[in-house]
Amino acid sequence: MKENWGRRLRRYSRARWRKTKTLAVGDTKLGNIIKEKLDMQCVSNAATAELMRGIRAHVDSLLGEHKQEMAAMNLALAHSLGRYKVKFDPDKIDTMIVQAVSLLDDIDKELNNYVMRCREWYGWHFPELGKIVQDHQAYAKVVRTLGMRQNAEKADLSSILPEELEARVKDEAEISTGCDISESDLSNIKQLCDQVIAMSAYRAQLADYLKNRMAVLAPNLTVLLGELVGARLISHAGSLMNLAKYPASTVQILGAEKALFRALKTKRDTPKYGIIYHAQLIGQASARLKGKLARKLAAKVSLATRIDALGDESHGAVMGTESRAYLEAIARSEQERGSKRMSGVSTAHEPYHFKNEVLDYDTAADSTVKERKRKTFEDQEEEQDEAGTFTNGGTSHKRFKQEVEEAPETPKEGHKKKKIKMEEMEQTEADQETTEQTPKEKHRKKKKAKKSPDEEDE
Repeated sequence: MKENWGRRLRRYSRARWRKTKTLAVGDTKLGNIIKEKLDMQCVSNAATAELMRGIRAHVDSLLGEHKQEMAAMNLALAHSLGRYKVKFDPDKIDTMIVQAVSLLDDIDKELNNYVMRCREWYGWHFPELGKIVQDHQAYAKVVRTLGMRQNAEKADLSSILPEELEARVKDEAEISTGCDISESDLSNIKQLCDQVIAMSAYRAQLADYLKNRMAVLAPNLTVLLGELVGARLISHAGSLMNLAKYPASTVQILGAEKALFRALKTKRDTPKYGIIYHAQLIGQASARLKGKLARKLAAKVSLATRIDALGDESHGAVMGTESRAYLEAIARSEQERGSKRMSGVSTAHEPYHFKNEVLDYDTAADSTVKERKRKTFEDQEEEQDEAGTFTNGGTSHKRFKQEVEEAPETPKEGHKKKKIKMEEMEQTEADQETTEQTPKEKHRKKKKAKKSPDEEDE
């Protein structure tokens, strides 16, 4: 290091340097190197920083004619630092991941359109083939090999279909209800089948490329979510670094922005998951545990992306493997706990009820005199009716008359009942009069009763 120093600097340091003086340095690391190599006392503090700030402010006036040289030197230094920062590993380019997953989605859409068109087009000639062969690529290969359904007996489909399906295809071709087509129609259908086969092969190749790229770029994220879901998260965020800057709550609902803003606008429940819903861990969980597992998985994904984006490559996918095992154990334990609750093995917790210890004011304790219960007029009438007595005012008699008038009976029956009840009422009134007589009147009646047999004898 000492040999690399310029000759002028070394001569200047030997000529001007005295051990009693100290050298003011703006950077502490530079001061340590100078002290170690040249044995100079260096200082770097607040006063030094203020001095350096003043020099930078007036550097143009201090240098004079060297202003353009300083500008060129600063530009060269900026370019070299930028080149050093931009230097990256070509395997770590996440832009390729974004483009690959976008192309994969587009190919899936186009391939689905082509296959549906091929099935519908050839279905006019051989409609039974679509129900027998479900795989799209195998269907296109069968149509390409078979051609007209009349060639089914001679065609060899053993390399495409198993023996059972091959026998069914040949049997159905003999009794098919489809219409005949021309050779030009068949040639166009075969060209469409060639497009489907080629596109399917390219899609498989692109999926392998994406898998390898994700294993190098984000191994921990790939272990947790899979290469396809992880690539979609990176594509939605824009880059792996942008995804690493997101908190776990944002990662959880990433891809469900429309549902989130709709829920906030209508003041309803916000969504629990976005793209992360398609992960294998959440797909295997029950509906009751999906929200809980999505929250835990988002937290682990947030940590995994930060390790992949900013961590050292030597760790590999250790964190992702451990996190996946942890989440699987949680899902298993929650599933077992839920099954126990369903079977009734575990006892349910009793609900907690808060007991208020503050007593209300009791107004009944204010007076020691017992309150008399007031009876309403209607209650008295009901009691009298139950006892079979009638008041002096004749209110019960009137009510009885009203009941008699309201009863829907024949005139004769009503007249008889009125007579009987009137006699009963007169009898009860007479009994009341006898009970209300004074003791003197009772004594007089007794005397009359004694005299009556004597008078009869005379």
